[in-house]
Amino acid sequence: MELARRPETMERITTIQQAEAFIEEQVAEVRAQVGDGKVLLALSGGVDSSVVAALLIRAIGRQLVCVHVNHGLMRKGESEAVIDIFGKELDANLVYVDATDRFLDLLAGVSDPEQKRKIIGGEFIKVFDEEAAKLSGISFLAQGTIYPDILESIKAAESGKPVKSHHNVGGLPDEMAMELVEPIKLLFKDEVRVVGEALGLPHAMVYRQPFPGPGLGVRCLGAITRDRLAALREADAILREEFDNCGLAERVWQYFISIPDIKSVGVKDEMRYEGWPAIIRAVNTTDAMTATIEEIPYEVLHKITARITSEVEGINRVLYDLTPKPTGTIEWE
Repeated sequence: MELARRPETMERITTIQQAEAFIEEQVAEVRAQVGDGKVLLALSGGVDSSVVAALLIRAIGRQLVCVHVNHGLMRKGESEAVIDIFGKELDANLVYVDATDRFLDLLAGVSDPEQKRKIIGGEFIKVFDEEAAKLSGISFLAQGTIYPDILESIKAAESGKPVKSHHNVGGLPDEMAMELVEPIKLLFKDEVRVVGEALGLPHAMVYRQPFPGPGLGVRCLGAITRDRLAALREADAILREEFDNCGLAERVWQYFISIPDIKSVGVKDEMRYEGWPAIIRAVNTTDAMTATIEEIPYEVLHKITARITSEVEGINRVLYDLTPKPTGTIEWE
């Protein structure tokens, strides 16, 4: 698959005026591409797909059908929030699909992160094809692909040594029944946020923490199990709650928990207790190509550790990842 490259002459979008010009250009391009056709949007509720949704609503209105797939790899309360915000508050043409068992059954026993991404990406396309078949005139698939997704996949193709392939780039099947619509594919994350502001999206939505397309599937490291996934979801919710409480949520670009498929010996209720480690990662970046580590105060770390180890079944240690990008990537997988 030929991947689009950002022109060297393309200026970075840093102002609302530049964003408005970009929006006007993309609205025209989308209308020219789609015509009278209908578009199916993969709506995760993150900033990328939300900006695409708002842009496409401006361009083609009710020709857009938003589909939210709950693949069982969402953060705690995430699918419920998508339904409330998009289905009720924004009155979007929203279809909700609960495919939890379908995805987790396919991922059972799969430990290779690239294979996990490809399974999730491929299954997403199948789900959307099925939803499109239930509707008339759907011939386009919209995605919130952004340029770092493409850039890392380009590097993978050129070097043969992938950083990672993204579920919406390297994970797509060679043959698709629908044509792609990707209006923000040449933008970096900070530019996407400026465009979101220009589109009038709520501040909380525009600055929502990034979340990978494969969701918790690439944070439940190794082969995914339902019990470890449940522990990850609860630990991540505690981390987000405590970051909100101490003001770190506004300062940190991305923060999350990863749980590897290893156990260590611990003590709980004066008895031997084997559990997983929860790994905290908190990074700051502007373009997602490099990242620095946010220093978390020790008192905050102690509180998070105490809550996770006492409230979450299956976790007996909390670790803090201090590795910048490079050498580490933002995600562990």
